Amino acid sequence: MTDALLRCSKLSKSYQDGNNEVTVLKDIDFNLQAGEMVAVVGTSGSGKSTLLHLLGGLDKASGGQLFYKTDEMTHWKADKLAQWRNQNLGFVYQFHHLLPEFSALENVAMPQMIAGKSPAEAKRQAKQLLARVGLEHRLSHRPAQLSGGERQRVAIARAFVNKPQIVLADEPTGNLDGEAAESIYQLMLELNKETNTAFIVVTHDLHLAEQLQRVEVLKNGVLHKEED
Repeated sequence: MTDALLRCSKLSKSYQDGNNEVTVLKDIDFNLQAGEMVAVVGTSGSGKSTLLHLLGGLDKASGGQLFYKTDEMTHWKADKLAQWRNQNLGFVYQFHHLLPEFSALENVAMPQMIAGKSPAEAKRQAKQLLARVGLEHRLSHRPAQLSGGERQRVAIARAFVNKPQIVLADEPTGNLDGEAAESIYQLMLELNKETNTAFIVVTHDLHLAEQLQRVEVLKNGVLHKEED
């Protein structure tokens, strides 16, 4: 096994609720290899989204260590974390978080422009990716003019536009019907094979989770490998 692309050791998260300390995650050990697809499942409120936020540097852990390759990220400052996310991570959420006033093309181009690319180059890359996800005929449409499945395809194209090494997906099919959900999963599987991008997918759908290479179960704040 090669060195992990993303790894955490004894990661924990707790918060104060009045006089009580509530523990959400306890001593999480996790590693992700390049190109790997991992599902994280668990009941509602089990801490799945919290774990994803910690792994993506969107929230600070209460304890433990987080590593990207051999670099420990635990004490990175906000600006360094933001740069790392822009260059190495893509995010897909249950609710697409597309900017409503912008077209599909403009939404996908946005991360490229934030990274310093010219508008023309950013839109060229965005157009290619929207064609790849089957939306070359919807470039000028705003999110409100797209179906739920189409909005998630735009979100996936946006997540891939900076060629990330890792995509973090939080219930990416939770807002879709069965057929649309299956098509989104198949698209992610295809993109994984084409680009060797690693995925961590938080989901409550066990049928879809089983299509990935590994399933981890979060229960009572502890992460367990799914038993055969």
